[in-house]
This record gives sequence, structure tokens and C-alpha cells, in this order.
Amino acid sequence: MKLAMISFTERGSRLCRNLSEALEMQGYCCEAYAMKKYAEPHQLIPLTKPLQEWTGEMFEACDAICFIGASGIAVRSIAPFVRDKTKDPAVVVMDEKGIFAISLLSGHLGGANDLAGVLANLTGAIPVITTATDVNGKFAVDVFAKKNRLYIENMTYAKEISADVLDEKPVGFYSDFPVLDQIPEEIIPVTKEQVFEGTNGMAVTLYPNIQPFKHTLHLIPKILTVGIGCRRGTDAAEIEQAVMESLSVAGFSIHGIEQIASIDLKAEEPGILNFCEKYKIPFVTYSKEELSEVKGTFTESEFVKEITGVSNVCERSAVLGSLRGRLIQKKKVAKGIEKALGITTAIALREWSVEFE
Repeated sequence: MKLAMISFTERGSRLCRNLSEALEMQGYCCEAYAMKKYAEPHQLIPLTKPLQEWTGEMFEACDAICFIGASGIAVRSIAPFVRDKTKDPAVVVMDEKGIFAISLLSGHLGGANDLAGVLANLTGAIPVITTATDVNGKFAVDVFAKKNRLYIENMTYAKEISADVLDEKPVGFYSDFPVLDQIPEEIIPVTKEQVFEGTNGMAVTLYPNIQPFKHTLHLIPKILTVGIGCRRGTDAAEIEQAVMESLSVAGFSIHGIEQIASIDLKAEEPGILNFCEKYKIPFVTYSKEELSEVKGTFTESEFVKEITGVSNVCERSAVLGSLRGRLIQKKKVAKGIEKALGITTAIALREWSVEFE
């Protein structure tokens, strides 16, 4: 997590420095700022621009912001930039004596509740959490989704489910994957064959067309690796067309893609890089030696072997990227409207289970 901290007083800057060092030791990437007059004595970065301008930059660049000072300063600073709970960074406020750690914004999805807890553990502060499900000790769908790296397809349905949980109304749960832990008592598990009497439910699935409930909240796990082979100079639009076509045939959502994979000869391929940048999907590559060592039955090509040194790129890279998971769509040749695109794709599924605890 990339975290920005800022303080406004002598005592606050001392706390800011100590906390930033402690958080760095816990694996956070922390940038600690202070007003100019307090920055140098505490080895902090001096604030050289208006606070609101700094806040706007941190909103775009960081996963979390911690204000050490009055909550009013934080509220006025973040007000112009607050947009959406799925996009806003976590915002936490601590007083300069470290008595309270207040989760102010993006408590669940952004992680402000967790960060407030971390800061409280480091300082002995009282964590102030106001989200209703936490206050009532109830299941929170956004926390569940974040923990399992699930894409929340419909935030309106997510809010309805949270309201039903708090109102003690039945909420259904369907999963295409094994569940490791005991399902919370607020949630009612169902199968495809069962009829659910309530309105709202969650479906953990890669298939957005599955509708086990009247209002189905699709929670999509990022567990697919799409392997790609292509000609040099292939356009990003053609890469996108090939990937979308491959997903459509399988019935998968693009939100289920964990990464795109290929041979290292394609590590700087502009079309793939631009496609991955557009959809914020990681791109990984492997050497011909690594790909050759992957066990399995693959669609072999002597032509591909002559060019790359390995007889199949898309299938082998998909399996390797999925931690040697299951190949669920073999080599598929993309077809353009007027010509063959020279792109091959394959999809592999990483082994995965649902966790509630």
C-alpha cells in the first residue's frame, strides 16, 4: 500500500515521523510530509504547495492518506476530490497526541478501517470505526470482496445486500468454487437447483450471465490468465478484439482476468502493453526455456517453434501464468473482418477457493 502522511504541528510531526518509520517496517510505501517549519527537524518532506493541491495529487497517486491533525482540516482538504467508494483512497485522521485513529473515507474497499486499526496498534490509539456492518458485527460484502480479490459488478446491489444484512432479511449465496470456511449465519447458501425466497443474493462466479437470484450481485474472482501469441507490431485494438472474442466464447467476464501472459520476445510489444494499460491488467512474460518445461498436451506448431524456439506460446504461457492451473480454452486463432489477425489466445484457470474468515 502506498501511503501519504501529513502533519501540521511540532508534536504531530514527531508522531508523523515515528509512524512513517514503523509503517515502512511493516511493508508500507510511506511518504511523510509536514509544514515547512516542522519538516527539517523531523526529517519529513516539506509541504511546498497549498494543502488542497497536495491532497488532490495524493488522491491520484496513493492508496491511502493519513492526516495528523484536526478532522476539519482533512474534511475540507479532501472535499473537492471525493468521487466514488470504489475509487477513493483510504483516508484516516489521527490527532497529534495519537489518542484517536479515525477511519474517515473508504473504510471497507479503500482499507481505511484496517489502516486505522494498524495505526491504533502502533500507538495505542482508539480506532474510530463508524461503518454500520462493523458496528453491528455483521457480514460486509465489500470487505468479503476485497479479501478475496473479487470484482463487484453492481454497487447498487452491494448496498442492497448490506441493508438486508442489517435488517436481518435473507441474503442468498451461490458459488462456483469451493468454500473453505463456515458461511456467516446472515448468508443462506443455495445451489443452482434451489429456489431462493428472498430478493438479493451474491454469486461468486466467472460467468456474468448466471442469475440465481432476482437481484444477483456478481462477484468475479481474478483467477484467469490469458496467454497471447501475436505478430510483431500487432495493433492494440486487434489484441483487444482477440481477447474479447476469446472471453465471449467462454462466457467469461474481462474482470476475471488476473494477467496477460506471453513469451519474453513480446515483453515490449506495444499492442499488448497498450491493451493491458487500458484495462489495468498486469502483463507477464516467460523465456522459451520456461515455456518448454511446462507439462501438458498443447497445440504444437513448427512455424511458431522456428520463430520463438517453443512450439506453443499462448497455451503454455497461460498455464504457467496460472501457477500451472487448468487450461480451460485451448489455442484460439482470432479472425478479423477482412483478414486473419495473426493472434492466438488461450485461457487457463488458477486453482482457487472462497474464504470467509
